[in-house]
Amino acid sequence: QVQLVESGGGLAQPGGSLRLSCATSGIIFSIYVKAWYRQAPGKQRELVATFTSGGTTNYAASVRGRFTISTDNAKNTVYLQMNSLKPEDTAVYYCSVGGSWGQGTQVTVSS
Repeated sequence: QVQLVESGGGLAQPGGSLRLSCATSGIIFSIYVKAWYRQAPGKQRELVATFTSGGTTNYAASVRGRFTISTDNAKNTVYLQMNSLKPEDTAVYYCSVGGSWGQGTQVTVSS
């Protein structure tokens, strides 16, 4: 049974940081592309960052230079370090690995 469990969301002030984690099980973690998506109220889900099996990363233009995706294959976990947060980063963040999805974690950026 494949499971993806996100954690680390919460409330942050503008300019602050949060680190999201996505712990996976039941999947051959190392062979798949890992991705973080987000969905803000009233908006479509958008791709935030990807990490390929070869270690290549890509970012949406809106987060490039502020967010960093990384993985720990020993822990079957993918992370999203979010720095210099802005109110427009407010959304539910989802991880996706091998076509499976987590339940999402809320990130709210507000003073």
